[in-house]
Amino acid sequence: MNAKKPHGHTNGTASSAGNGAASSSSAWDARYAEAARSDSSVWSLEPNAFVASVVAGFAPGTAIDLACGEGRNALWLAQRGWQVTAVDFSAVAVEAGRRRADHLGLEVNWVVADVTDWVPPALVDLIVIAYLQLPAAELASVIATCAGSLEPEGLIVLVAHDLDNLERGVGGPQNPAVLTSVDSLRAAAADVEIERCEQVLRPVGDAHAVDTVLIARRS
Repeated sequence: MNAKKPHGHTNGTASSAGNGAASSSSAWDARYAEAARSDSSVWSLEPNAFVASVVAGFAPGTAIDLACGEGRNALWLAQRGWQVTAVDFSAVAVEAGRRRADHLGLEVNWVVADVTDWVPPALVDLIVIAYLQLPAAELASVIATCAGSLEPEGLIVLVAHDLDNLERGVGGPQNPAVLTSVDSLRAAAADVEIERCEQVLRPVGDAHAVDTVLIARRS
């Protein structure tokens, strides 16, 4: 964790603070701490809409919320009976998630770690990756680790800012190096069975953002 890595969070979307060196994590720590001081949050308290739409009908099992930020997806999963591990490189974000879990009476395993080199200690049924914006090779490495960390029939559910958002959408990181595409995600998920990989439009006020979504299953 000593190489500074570009990353991207966007207003109104899920947090993805799972990459970067100490300097990057410190910057996000400061942002999360500022939100906490005003009794607010950096990201919405609601789960990501795509994640919720995909996972809502699943029977609960074991799950990881990778690059969880303040843990909105992890908390939503825990409310539905999932055994969740939430991982982020910002200790302040993780602490905010832990406080919310305690307030809601939910049990979540919170982990402070850089998701680019963190390996799950056991196989799980579901891995959620919401807006972890990394260069293609680094994201592919994370997805490969996730693929090897799934139980048979386990799923990766991923949503990310698409490269086309620069020209056709609003918000999101403006660094093309950390934006995804259908082709790059298909290549990254070569070790699992891809059930869905496509662009989707996400409403943002009166406009929209362009995301890439991936659902992949370990056969």
